[in-house]
Amino acid sequence: MPLQQSTSSFYASVFMQKNATGVALFVFGLVMFCAGSVGVFVDSPILFSLLSIGVATVGGLLVATSAFGGLAGVKNDGTMFASSKNRGAVGWLMGIVLTLFYVLLYWFPDTLQYMVQAADPVSYTLRGMPADRWFFYGLLYTIAILVMGLRFIGRNRHNRYQIIRTLSVMAFQTVFAFAIPAVLEALQKPYFDFKNVWPLDYDFFYSWHLNKLTSESTPFFAGLTLGEFMLYWGIAMIVIGIPVLTYFFGKRWYCSWVCGCGGLAETVGDPYRHLSDKSMTSWKIERWMIYSVLVLVTVMTVLVILEYVNPAEYSFAFSRSLRTFYGFAIGAAFSGVIGVGFYPIMGSRVWCRFGCPMAAILGLFQRKASRFRITVNGDQCMSCGNCSTYCEMGIDVRAYAQKGEDFTRASCVGCGICSSVCPRGVLKLENDSVATAPHNKTDR
Repeated sequence: MPLQQSTSSFYASVFMQKNATGVALFVFGLVMFCAGSVGVFVDSPILFSLLSIGVATVGGLLVATSAFGGLAGVKNDGTMFASSKNRGAVGWLMGIVLTLFYVLLYWFPDTLQYMVQAADPVSYTLRGMPADRWFFYGLLYTIAILVMGLRFIGRNRHNRYQIIRTLSVMAFQTVFAFAIPAVLEALQKPYFDFKNVWPLDYDFFYSWHLNKLTSESTPFFAGLTLGEFMLYWGIAMIVIGIPVLTYFFGKRWYCSWVCGCGGLAETVGDPYRHLSDKSMTSWKIERWMIYSVLVLVTVMTVLVILEYVNPAEYSFAFSRSLRTFYGFAIGAAFSGVIGVGFYPIMGSRVWCRFGCPMAAILGLFQRKASRFRITVNGDQCMSCGNCSTYCEMGIDVRAYAQKGEDFTRASCVGCGICSSVCPRGVLKLENDSVATAPHNKTDR
């Protein structure tokens, strides 16, 4: 056997063993979670944390780093036949488990009271208090993005764009969505995620939130308190940040580089990206649903602002009912239970495609006034279909490539995977002038 082939076989064997060990450790960590959920480690939170979160994380890291073995890039290596990745029995089981976890987290948190203690050591370190369900969830969410982000980088290490944007979502989730809010709580300051913007942050203008931001008296910056700074920051991002950044970079600046929901979809949801429905029927349903949610959150926000400004004149029972409905149906059931729980069944961007109001408003800007587009060298397309298969947003990219038609779809998040998996370099993400970007002919 030639030396090169022997060496290659050796490293392949090493990475397979590493992956198997990682899976075993991850499963062991999950078993410890289940044991902890019934109070086995109630008097030993540090041991519980190490055996559950710690061991599962180490196992995940072993699996993730095994992605650095072999050739880089997305491979059609049995994906379509794997039970876990093609709506088989394993996939459905994973979907049921994920969905059940979200149902318990949102509506039956008492069932997780012992499991939450696994996050106590980290919570005491960052916040000086025991963990609650949201800190516990935030910790798991952040670890999942970091571990699976490493896996994604390993698979796409040949592509500089994919590496940088993955590092970006990992950093934004860790620093702005998890660490800074935890430290603010430790300092007894208002909880605030600086990257979370209305309308995704739908309760930003709720009276309790505005009162919390304006209740401080200690100056922080330029004569403003920290709460007032947060308030003006949020408004500035809505009025200035969204239109300006989307004009120059398309919606990818947020959906693929900053957003926590997008970060989870791009990392944890990456193995399921090919499951997104590319049919015309799905596209029609997507447009009706996502813009309906945007209208709903806009009406609700107008009503809550009117109530806050003049509660004596504007006191709407309908507004309170609408807030309750939106928080339950959209904020919890859609974005959490369905949005993540259905990864193994409907693909990784269910929430982003069908329900996210932030994606909807960014898509409107991208469609009407943005420099972003995907250009096509149609003469080189050989209709392999990789671009459409791995488009997590359900766009039939091949249809544009076959016609040599540059395109900008409102739903496109600019992840660049279509370009990355193209074997002939047909597709390219570009920023061009609005005047030359062919928006009208392609957003059909």
